[in-house]
Amino acid sequence: MRAVQVVGYHENLRMAEVPAPEPTGPFDVVVKIGGAGVCRTDLHILEGQWEAKSGVALPYTIGHENAGWVHGTGSAVTNVAEGDKVIVHPLVTCGLCRACRSGDDVHCENSRFPGIDSDGGYADYLKTSARSVVKLDASLEPADVAAYADAGLTAYHAAAKAARRLTPRDRCVIIGSGGLGHIGVQVLRALTAAELIVVDRDPDAVELASSIGAHHGIVADGDHIGKVLDLTGGAGAEVVVDFVGEGGTTAEGVRMLREAGDYHVVGYGENIDVPTIDIISAEINIIGNLVGSYNDLCDLMALAARGAVTLHTEKYGLDDFQSAIDALDAGRVRGRAILVP
Repeated sequence: MRAVQVVGYHENLRMAEVPAPEPTGPFDVVVKIGGAGVCRTDLHILEGQWEAKSGVALPYTIGHENAGWVHGTGSAVTNVAEGDKVIVHPLVTCGLCRACRSGDDVHCENSRFPGIDSDGGYADYLKTSARSVVKLDASLEPADVAAYADAGLTAYHAAAKAARRLTPRDRCVIIGSGGLGHIGVQVLRALTAAELIVVDRDPDAVELASSIGAHHGIVADGDHIGKVLDLTGGAGAEVVVDFVGEGGTTAEGVRMLREAGDYHVVGYGENIDVPTIDIISAEINIIGNLVGSYNDLCDLMALAARGAVTLHTEKYGLDDFQSAIDALDAGRVRGRAILVP
């Protein structure tokens, strides 16, 4: 089968022919890929940012946002059958550790992360597990929802955590309305009655956010912090969700936050530099967000099936992977780029 592989850091990806995976364990599920999302984390992998953390041996197949059809199963798989449309939770988890048994499987003590530390889905087929596949509603197609598997799931996880704090009297600032942020805006609109303020450098992204539920859209043009403070009566927002996490947004996000507010970090790329006296005197909370759990993914797909969340995508053929990577790196992708084998 075809597989797009990392052959070296600071090098372009390469297409290779490799053996198609087969079920070897009782709970294995092989998925025929219908769509694989192109994520900014993939760019960070090529930059070498994940080299030490993942410990993966090169070459390996990249891609951690995957959906498709069940192609084969192990002998003990009962929750899906050949031909079922599925979206793939990005982690392969054990089901036995404390985190898994608590429903917090994203922190599984024995997990694998296909596309990060093992072969992923920029390919014709992917091997995962029965614990990782979620059946899709008949109204949903793999290529249209693949990026929910990580971008959508990460956005949902952060937005759902933020929504638990928010009331109808509160304001929530969303920094970035790109691939993750435009999903987060819709999830927040579905889960909370709080006032949503979106800040983005791209006027088109601000326009998109306004069209999908944001109450206010602000272009980051140098005066955006002041505009946010004006909208919040000078106090700042109860919650800031930062889907960018680089280019100065971390400092700006904290400045938009009111006392005792929550700053959710989702995007990454720079350090947060806040004097500890400012943290304690204002009692602000800095909250990290990784990817969501299997149950988070099920909840997100329920929202997608009822049309409460819509993924904006640009599709590329698998052989055209470099164009997708280049477009994402140059900031030309509106929403998410999807590779379709």
